[in-house]
Amino acid sequence: MTAKIPVTVITGFLGAGKTTLVRHLLAHANGKRIALIINEFGELGVDKDILAGCGDETCREEDMIELANGCICCTVADEFIPTMQALLARPDRPDHIVIETSGLALPQPLLRAFNWPEIKAEVTIDGVVTVADAAALAEGRFANDEAAVDALRSADDMLDHETPLGELFEDQLIAADLVILNKADLVSDADLATVEKHLRAEMRPGTGLVRARNGHVDVAALLGMGLSTEDNLAGRDSHHELEHGGEAHEHDDFDSFSLRLDGVTSKEHLLATIEATIRAHDVLRLKGFAALPGAAARLAIQAVGPRVSAYFDRPWKDGEMRETALVVIGESPLDREAIAASLRQVARAAA
Repeated sequence: MTAKIPVTVITGFLGAGKTTLVRHLLAHANGKRIALIINEFGELGVDKDILAGCGDETCREEDMIELANGCICCTVADEFIPTMQALLARPDRPDHIVIETSGLALPQPLLRAFNWPEIKAEVTIDGVVTVADAAALAEGRFANDEAAVDALRSADDMLDHETPLGELFEDQLIAADLVILNKADLVSDADLATVEKHLRAEMRPGTGLVRARNGHVDVAALLGMGLSTEDNLAGRDSHHELEHGGEAHEHDDFDSFSLRLDGVTSKEHLLATIEATIRAHDVLRLKGFAALPGAAARLAIQAVGPRVSAYFDRPWKDGEMRETALVVIGESPLDREAIAASLRQVARAAA
């Protein structure tokens, strides 16, 4: 009887560093053939392109599957199950499967899907990893509850108010077998200790918590947990499941759109325009690629709140359209026209 294929589920909030963690994992896979399922949120396959640019043999195009038709927890039956069945039907089955969920995904429906007969006989959940952004939490963004916000900001006392973002973050923490507190190097020791204290208050007893910078975690801690999490789902219920008896949910609190920008002439001006737009319109997350005049490589852009980072991830391919394309994510409703107009100032300034 063929052994079950282990699956690692990676979840976490927008911009916490899931893709960076996966790149690190692929680069240090020690010969394992890894299949990667990416649940992109938005119309552009940004995360898949970033991972495909790593140049490692474990980043083969055929081993990367993108689910871009909605949040994975809402499309389990329609998209995830058929995708898994097709992957398992391959003659060259992978040694390990990694699922990078959308930052908006509830882990619970996905975890329960591993008990479906079509899946359970052939795969097992090796472990659930939640990536948390230490810097964002220390600033009071994407905090797990208002008590954490109060402790970190020492500003207001809204202990009885809970936002949808807070509930979603708590749901991801409670589902985890291992929590990775990423970007720990950007936070003072005192603030980091406070963040960890509040994280542990929301985590299940026995859940691991490790600090990381740039998603660098020993791969031995990520692969090979052997927990068979699908058999141990007690105590991982989401807020929605507890309140509504497991009914299907909708992500009405989030909105996203993509746009393409013409006339970008300067990296500095583009990034400054993005930062100003994010601050003016409270955008939660922005990511994408840019084409700069005279640059032979593509500029990858990642922004979480007002923090914007950019790097040249790979050369442009022969025949590839060189364009600037961005995905914007925020709480619903986004003022799409105003945000798009703000971002398009890069073209007006160039003119």
